[in-house]
Amino acid sequence: MPRESKGVLYVVATPIGNLDDITLRAIKVLQQVQLIAAEDTRRTGILLRHFNINTPILSVHEHNERARIDRIVSRLAKGESVALVTDAGTPGISDPGAALVAAMREHGFTVEPIPGASAVVAAISASGVTSQGFTFLGFPPVRGTDRKKWFKDAVESAKNRMVVFFEAPHRLQKTFAELSELGNRPIIVARELTKLHEEFVTAKPTELARLFPDPHGEFTILMPPPDPAEISQVEVTDEEVLELFGQITELGQAGSKREAARAAGEKLGLTAKQVYDILERNK
Repeated sequence: MPRESKGVLYVVATPIGNLDDITLRAIKVLQQVQLIAAEDTRRTGILLRHFNINTPILSVHEHNERARIDRIVSRLAKGESVALVTDAGTPGISDPGAALVAAMREHGFTVEPIPGASAVVAAISASGVTSQGFTFLGFPPVRGTDRKKWFKDAVESAKNRMVVFFEAPHRLQKTFAELSELGNRPIIVARELTKLHEEFVTAKPTELARLFPDPHGEFTILMPPPDPAEISQVEVTDEEVLELFGQITELGQAGSKREAARAAGEKLGLTAKQVYDILERNK
């Protein structure tokens, strides 16, 4: 329930799918504040109608967040309370809200979190993977060298602990292709968490590309750390790589040098890049 003190901004987590996952505290806050600042007024309107909440809504999204700061400041300065919500989940976590929260703190107002459903925590809890902590990376960059470096760093981080990130459905095939080139280790795809068509699929990226030819919905990707047995594999020699690559090429098992390098890497536990590097230094 909102505090009696004036000028409070409540950062309210909303359901990530199933509307019943909202907390009782969140409902009370949304009922009692004077204004709800929402990323998408239409989506928030569905939630409010479901719980018979009639609080006024103000649109605050990534394109107008900074422009709305003065308006929110004036409401808090009058002693009114404001709830900040995003489409689903928690504002400021891979969603707009951080700039507004920072501004309210700079103006001396109290900012109070109202925690709730989390796709990251939900996915990890149902994954069955034991890991010493995890790293959450949000969404990958959309394109270019930043994206390639991002995935390379993510794969490196996953050697020590679980790595979790979100991906848009229209970029999922590209993500599978990039991860397959960086080792093609099994990952976990959690789709449509808490919704009707929720599913968990564990497979190598190359297999997942076939399982999700036309992806739809919300995707949370988990990259578990390797098993100790996997880490302790015997080191592969250059000679073994060259021999296997030559066999694959001669037998016509791959249509291109790139495909042959990937095929050799999958058999030897190496990435396609590692195979390429060995080929280059043995020219």
